[in-house]
Amino acid sequence: MLDSTRMDEVLRRGNAVAGAIAEWKAVDAQRRELQARLDNDRAERNSANEKMAKLDKKSADFTSARDRLKELSSAIKQGEARLAELEADATTRLLNIPNAPHADVPAGGGETENPVRHVWGEKPTYAFAPKTHWELGEALGILDFAAGAKITGARFTVLRGGASRLNRALISYMLDLHTAHGYTELWPPALVRRASMRGTGQLPKFEDDAFKVVGKLPEASEADVRDPDNDLFLSPTAEVQVTNLHADEIFEPDRLPIKYCAYSPCFRAEAGAYGKDTRGLIRQHQFDKVELVKFVAPEHGYAELESLRQDAERVLQGLGLHYRVVELCTGDLGFSSARTYDLEVWLPGQDAYREISSCSCFEDFQARRAKIRYRPSAGDKARLVYTLNGSGLAVGRTLVAILEQYQRADGSVEVPAVLRPYLGGLEVLTGA
Repeated sequence: MLDSTRMDEVLRRGNAVAGAIAEWKAVDAQRRELQARLDNDRAERNSANEKMAKLDKKSADFTSARDRLKELSSAIKQGEARLAELEADATTRLLNIPNAPHADVPAGGGETENPVRHVWGEKPTYAFAPKTHWELGEALGILDFAAGAKITGARFTVLRGGASRLNRALISYMLDLHTAHGYTELWPPALVRRASMRGTGQLPKFEDDAFKVVGKLPEASEADVRDPDNDLFLSPTAEVQVTNLHADEIFEPDRLPIKYCAYSPCFRAEAGAYGKDTRGLIRQHQFDKVELVKFVAPEHGYAELESLRQDAERVLQGLGLHYRVVELCTGDLGFSSARTYDLEVWLPGQDAYREISSCSCFEDFQARRAKIRYRPSAGDKARLVYTLNGSGLAVGRTLVAILEQYQRADGSVEVPAVLRPYLGGLEVLTGA
């Protein structure tokens, strides 16, 4: 529930949030008022029943009490129906209110006000005009945008030959690196239930950006089909599956922290981003990602965020890719996050830094929705955990960064040394 202090913290996100909070408060006030009236009516009904039991059934008092009881019963029935509507409305509105930013999150109105925290490496220099990854990929015959559009539609791509192999090598490299640093590897389903999407904050806020599956699982019962919590979606990020792995669970003492890494294909309609980044691989409807997820005790949440960020950075450093780290300001912070660092890799062909990983601490925002708790000690009351996640990394964007940063004058692309063992020793991409 939002207390007054937490509401003030949420309002740091900007004026747009104020309207959502005000609307929720108005509906919740109606709910509380109706609940109080129903409580009074139920108490009066109980009293009327007791009174009638002591009255002569032929008396005027009995008739009056009976008529009043009918009025109360009708009012209670109508009130309960209305209360159910108000409770559903209040819950939906509450689910659309974002997390409160951590006190140290810098104030700002949008991405242009995100402060740079540090930079790693130097921008590569070239004796030629660097090309974009789509120019390089099409010339080498390894990125086939026309085939993706032919098979499915816009913003789908077929990776051929060297690009396909490099993509697979990146997934293996990332997973190997993370498991060597204490993460347990998972391979989750790509389909997720509505309840799981709601648990991590994707729904109801971003339903227009998700791909909902038409149809049902063949094993689903009629009751399952009628329950909207069982609606299926293509997962937008493995954060959904991995976080909900422990939904409705209580971790016993000494279980935390828990660290997972997982590869998954991801699917996003991104209805609100129509027309942006339509060239190349930056904003595809289907893309690959290796995700890092942590469950930790609250007192370790922000130390674990710093560690998570370093784990994601380790991938870029191993690949020798120049990047910077920015902290998201209040106006650019993701819906569920309390604090976020973005890793932005340099793309010389586009002369710009682009996000390649977002590392966030959600505090207990997701745990409250998904009912994930822990006991600090044996016999203690269960408390909400903190959840964290970060891309480790977005595979397609890493492929983009390699193509652009490692390009050569002749249009070929050098393979980073750490990936060569995954490619049979291949040192240079010269074509499909």
